[in-house]
Amino acid sequence: MKTKKKRKLKGKDLKKELVKLFKRHPKKIFNLKQIFRKIPTGNKDAIQYTLEQLTKDNKVVAIDDYRYKANKKVLSNGKGQLLTGLVDMTKTGSAYIIVEGANKDVFVAAKNLHSALEGDKVKVKITYQGKRTPEGVVTEIIERSREHFIGTIKVSKKYAFVLPDRLDMPVDIFVPLKESKDAKDGDKVVVKIIEWAKGMDKSPVGKVTSILGQSGSSDIEMKSILINNGFNLEFPEEVQAESEALSSIFPEEEIARRRDMRGITTFTIDPETAKDFDDALSLRYLDNGYCEIGVHIADVTYYVKEGTALDKEAYQRSTSVYLVDRVLPMLPEKISNELCSLRPNEDKFTFSALFTFDKDDKIVERWFGKTIIHSDRRFTYEEAQERLETGKGDFISELKVMNRIAKKLRKEKYKNGAISFEAEEVKFKLDEEGTPISVYVKERKDAHLLIEDFMLLANRAVTEYMVDKAKQKGKEVPFVYRVHDTPDIERLEDFANFALELGYKMQLDTPQQIADSFNNLAKLAKENDELKVLEPLAIRTMAKAIYTTDNIGHYGLGFENYTHFTSPIRRYSDVLVHRILEKNLEADFYSNKFTLEAQCKHVSIQERKAMTAERESIKYKQVEFIEKHVGETFEGIISGIIDRGLFIELKGNRCEGMLPFEQMDESMLVAEGRLKATGKLSGDVYKMGDSIRVTIVSANLAKRQIEFELAEEE
Repeated sequence: MKTKKKRKLKGKDLKKELVKLFKRHPKKIFNLKQIFRKIPTGNKDAIQYTLEQLTKDNKVVAIDDYRYKANKKVLSNGKGQLLTGLVDMTKTGSAYIIVEGANKDVFVAAKNLHSALEGDKVKVKITYQGKRTPEGVVTEIIERSREHFIGTIKVSKKYAFVLPDRLDMPVDIFVPLKESKDAKDGDKVVVKIIEWAKGMDKSPVGKVTSILGQSGSSDIEMKSILINNGFNLEFPEEVQAESEALSSIFPEEEIARRRDMRGITTFTIDPETAKDFDDALSLRYLDNGYCEIGVHIADVTYYVKEGTALDKEAYQRSTSVYLVDRVLPMLPEKISNELCSLRPNEDKFTFSALFTFDKDDKIVERWFGKTIIHSDRRFTYEEAQERLETGKGDFISELKVMNRIAKKLRKEKYKNGAISFEAEEVKFKLDEEGTPISVYVKERKDAHLLIEDFMLLANRAVTEYMVDKAKQKGKEVPFVYRVHDTPDIERLEDFANFALELGYKMQLDTPQQIADSFNNLAKLAKENDELKVLEPLAIRTMAKAIYTTDNIGHYGLGFENYTHFTSPIRRYSDVLVHRILEKNLEADFYSNKFTLEAQCKHVSIQERKAMTAERESIKYKQVEFIEKHVGETFEGIISGIIDRGLFIELKGNRCEGMLPFEQMDESMLVAEGRLKATGKLSGDVYKMGDSIRVTIVSANLAKRQIEFELAEEE
């Protein structure tokens, strides 16, 4: 007798079915057996995995390991409910409010934003809740994401207006003439808002804080990128004053309370242009044949005390911002490049993690604490790499030992499920005026990986110490974790379908299979341009790494416990970690988790802004480079297909632009899935990942756009 076979649901459908089940029974607690009976699928592993995803999304509450119930607050944002979220503006002037934990963003029309702008933290009242996207109205602006804007000033006899560069600032800024700093009509200026208007169509009042000059220069564009992403170019006077007042003389009583490591071989390895050396490595051999490797980190918290103007400004910035041709530091130069920079032949205060390795390169002991070091040598990555390759030069024996151990740490990391995908880093060679002469992809060699592996070790070990302490105490010790969630199953399945069209099959049944599939793809992509286009898409399927007080592990690195400890000069997260760790080494210390979580969220937001600024500067410099090569022909690969043309990424320099179909000799038919386009007359097929020769038609710096045409056959 035939029976109806259960159909296996795909991830996105399975997720929908589970949400429906919990919505229908908001008060019921289900065990796994009950869920298996009610959901029409034979794949129990998929249900378990999706339940874990829903739990992490706060849509479902796990009562224990095998029982679940609905999170009623998240699964039903009722009409009239007040929610808190961040504004995500659209080009039309309307916005979506991103509410953490909610299953849908809230749409707010432009007239109901009440002057809220991109990134602002607001309260939104739900006015519609149904099958469509929830709608609402902003009732309160809790926190502005920025107060400085950049734009072009228009001056009249009685007043002035600044026309902001940012499209998501929909109104001009009124500037009284006395607050214009005598800027000339058409100048690019920085303006600070001193009074926000209540209506969306009314102009806020501002004052000019600096005049950048006439628009168009690369320098002004770089400054614009920083300001438009919410970063101030200058430090406030009180911050500079505190910085300048800091002494470079070490008190004897402070030296006495630290472990003195000045007699141990120590060196730094950094990029050639670096000035803020915030980490150093040391090596010494012990009497029993073991060796001790020290990871020494600049002791920023010795100088930047909690609650000072310096500390408040560092928190506000939260990160240094690295553009192509400049760095906007988190801390004033005296601290970042002088007092805290681990420069050679100078005594420096550090916070260290020391690891004792036995004769089999296994860690048998670790120690954390405040130290004083003396760096013997400053290596560039290129200098260290040369020694590793030739086996000659100063400190070669130390470098060889460190490299051997680093390779073993790396192997163990991948064995435990780390993913090897890495976004390629585009680098520029600039002339004296900052104009790009060449563009290339940075090659990561052993010297880079050596440093990375020991930094990962220190970050992981510090976190394990804090987790172990919490276990010993039997209660949570609030801490800053760097976490990375497992991929969203819906996005992962979409990617897997896309990859399959290009001939690569992903295994998605377990997190380990997913990691293995990604790693295998990364290996194959090194030899296959067609698969190489999948790498950036694969990275986009991943969750974003964030800072939080809730430890869910780091999926991408394969670590259960991870934080950021190794870069306090440029990351405020590391400053927080140093303070908490130091207090817990000396005694029991419990932070206020609510306050710490708020700090984690702020730091995560600032990190995203810095990454956006970095990407914008790279795109600008790529277009600036291509501008000098209009009319020349390059080899590229098809990196994307849309209805009006092909995206082409040039080989070698990673500059990307558009080849419009209107530049081609015939109409093109784009296939469903956008993996190929076919010429209607010739039948010629252009697929994702195909190599293609193109000629530069134009490079528009204002729009950051490059346009190509098909190169003529030779």
